[in-house]
Amino acid sequence: MQQPVIDMVKIGIIGGSGVYGIFKSERTVHIHTPFGLPSGDVEIGKINGVEVAFIPRHGKGHFIPPHRVNYRANIYALHMLGVERVIGISAVGSLREDYKPGDIVITDQYIDFTKRREYTFYDGPKVVHISMADPFCPELRSVFIDVSKSLGYRTHESATYVCIEGPRFSTRAESRMFRQFADIIGMTLVPEVQLARELEMCYVNISTITDYDVWAEKPVTTEEVMQVMKENEEKIKNILFNGVPKIPYKRNCPCKDALKGAVV
Repeated sequence: MQQPVIDMVKIGIIGGSGVYGIFKSERTVHIHTPFGLPSGDVEIGKINGVEVAFIPRHGKGHFIPPHRVNYRANIYALHMLGVERVIGISAVGSLREDYKPGDIVITDQYIDFTKRREYTFYDGPKVVHISMADPFCPELRSVFIDVSKSLGYRTHESATYVCIEGPRFSTRAESRMFRQFADIIGMTLVPEVQLARELEMCYVNISTITDYDVWAEKPVTTEEVMQVMKENEEKIKNILFNGVPKIPYKRNCPCKDALKGAVV
């Protein structure tokens, strides 16, 4: 499966248009992976002096729905560039009263309720059973928890993200069920996080809460949601600007050894 590394960018970001506010593309790389094309060309530039590679998860202009994102191609494209650390940005709904719109969540667990995605790079004949007991990189989580708190943002450092297939939202019955075992709900974390683990890449999820899910009788207007999303984009920009330079260059985490004992 190994492909030649075509660059040496160590940090990758997968997210939405909000990243562009602090990221100026210096060059664009068109990559065709063994799994097809990523969501868009990979843009390489700097955030606060640190080189990063950026992929817009839903394509430029947000035209790819969550269930049609080529997650394998996105992760593998970063891998081909030499990326070792992946920062995944997500917008989510809250399943808890105390996890409020505008809050920042550094996810530590997830539950997969997706149905029809490509979940692995290993479709045979090589078989790999990757451990996902602790899905997120402890080093990256520590960096972004500290940075988010230092900026004064309401930050939750423990949360379970339930990932649904989409593109529809939950029914009220589903939302009430999910509340029993999860804290936030979204459509894009899976299989992104587990594909990164299969390539021994570090992965952290930074989620921003836009609204309460439909379990809550809290009607909101489009204007209110858009205002929260705009504020969340500014928070993500600040978190990345201050956090990216704090990421250790040398990895001291178990992510880099994820395949040990996993190959049948």
